[in-house]
Amino acid sequence: MSEMYAIRRTRLREQCNAAGNAAALVSRPANVRYLAGASPQGSVLLLGKTEDLLLCTGPPDERPSDGRPDETIRVQSLPGSAGDPAVAAAGLAMAQGADSLAVEEHHLTVARHREIRSVAPRIRVADLGGAVEQLRVVKDEEEISCLRIGAEIADQALGELLESILVGRTERHLALELERRLVDHGADGPAFATSVATGPNAGRRAHLPTDRRVEEGDFLSVCLGARYRGYRCEIGRTFVIGTSPADWQIELYDLVFAAQRAGREALAPGAAYRDVDRAARQVLDSAGYAEGLSALMGHGVGLEIDEDPQLAPAAMGKLDACVPVTVEPGVHLPGRGGVRIDDTLVVRPEADGGPELLTITTKELLAL
Repeated sequence: MSEMYAIRRTRLREQCNAAGNAAALVSRPANVRYLAGASPQGSVLLLGKTEDLLLCTGPPDERPSDGRPDETIRVQSLPGSAGDPAVAAAGLAMAQGADSLAVEEHHLTVARHREIRSVAPRIRVADLGGAVEQLRVVKDEEEISCLRIGAEIADQALGELLESILVGRTERHLALELERRLVDHGADGPAFATSVATGPNAGRRAHLPTDRRVEEGDFLSVCLGARYRGYRCEIGRTFVIGTSPADWQIELYDLVFAAQRAGREALAPGAAYRDVDRAARQVLDSAGYAEGLSALMGHGVGLEIDEDPQLAPAAMGKLDACVPVTVEPGVHLPGRGGVRIDDTLVVRPEADGGPELLTITTKELLAL
């Protein structure tokens, strides 16, 4: 693992040096963890001119779920009175003789940026931009393994819920039960706030559970994910409660299923992000549901639940192999409900069997 983190830092250092920057300050937590193996609260990573340092305001958390710092990085715990680790890191970069420092301007506040400039006035401060985020897009097999385990946990939690009695229970209660089951099966916790939507709420993206109770004949749409060793996956399914689906429910479900299948089949190395979005979107557009569709049909996952790439109409770029993404079309009919179907997959070449489906809970329209 130490070698893997060292390789990641070397790649970033090469990019910085090519841009004329002698050192880099990484402050976004997911980026710190990606490069250092851990990101204690408030910590920053300094890729210095002479050594790499993880600066934090206390001892690193030793819980496996929060990661452990790479043993090749020196960890420096700052006393509470020492102030902001990012500012301290800038001072150390200057002490090491660096004449330039790249920082994550998209993460630093204006106040922190101003303090960095004041503590290291002789250093030229540049923008690191999204360099680390771009390194994170393509996952190695260790990262994919964590996502695969997380997907198995989410499938288990959802499968057990579907075997229980649902009528009369509230959206909020079902969401809490799902999150408890995730932890019971080995997750560090939910990957994001679990969404359970019933009846007229079903099919809404990122619906926050309410006290509405499940009724017979409802659509029930569920979106959940497990966080395992920092990595986050996502699954979404829609069911009918207590009775055979009505004709309009079958028709709507079949349409969203066809859109989701089209998006999944478009996943391949070299496919344009916007073409994957288009493959799913045009199925819904052609059926008259263009208005009200989500701004994107999927996105990358990893140390954060919403990463690059964005599978959206105006997105620029093409997929690489070993990029995990979601495909998640949905339709919501105001006052009636709707359907969402969401999978996490890993882009693979056709020679390797095509996209690898991580979330395997059935997509058949079940009456529970």
